[in-house]
Amino acid sequence: MSLERDRARLLELLRSLSFERRKVILASGKESDFYIDCKRTALTAEGHVLVGRLLLERVRGLTPAVRGVGGLTLGADPIASAVALTSFLDGGAGAAVDAFIVRKEPKGHGTGQWIEGRKTLPDGSRVAVIEDVVTTGGSALKAIERCRAEHLVPVACLALVDRQEGGREAIEAQGVPLQALFTRADFMS
Repeated sequence: MSLERDRARLLELLRSLSFERRKVILASGKESDFYIDCKRTALTAEGHVLVGRLLLERVRGLTPAVRGVGGLTLGADPIASAVALTSFLDGGAGAAVDAFIVRKEPKGHGTGQWIEGRKTLPDGSRVAVIEDVVTTGGSALKAIERCRAEHLVPVACLALVDRQEGGREAIEAQGVPLQALFTRADFMS
């Protein structure tokens, strides 16, 4: 499949599985008249493949190379997994981009770590923060802050959907450019 067809199919899946027109309270605390739960799509076999292909293309476009992709649990988890798996299938171990998970709170036992998957990412590693849906940018900003505290270098934020409600501006104010596969307009047409 071409990336254009992959993008069109992913949008079709997101519209049918993840998008709902109804009043909801978002993680940001804001009320909205629509909701997008990307996990419903990213956790399907087809969705996982499409997300992996499309975001890996974005990751490969970041230079110098990115060593890892991840974000705040739970929204980023299946997306980071899809990118990591696709990177290995695409180019083997030498081209692999590892996934990581940023906890909302440090692990309550053992090492008390904030980031799972950190062992394969040396200090100074360039990483892309992954987000499912960006509204105010709160989750991505927490992940960026935690990555920096753990000596990782966030060079981009990659999202499936940008709701265009201020998140891009907040993330980019931290020096991290945002790239989203889709925006609010893709769902409201």
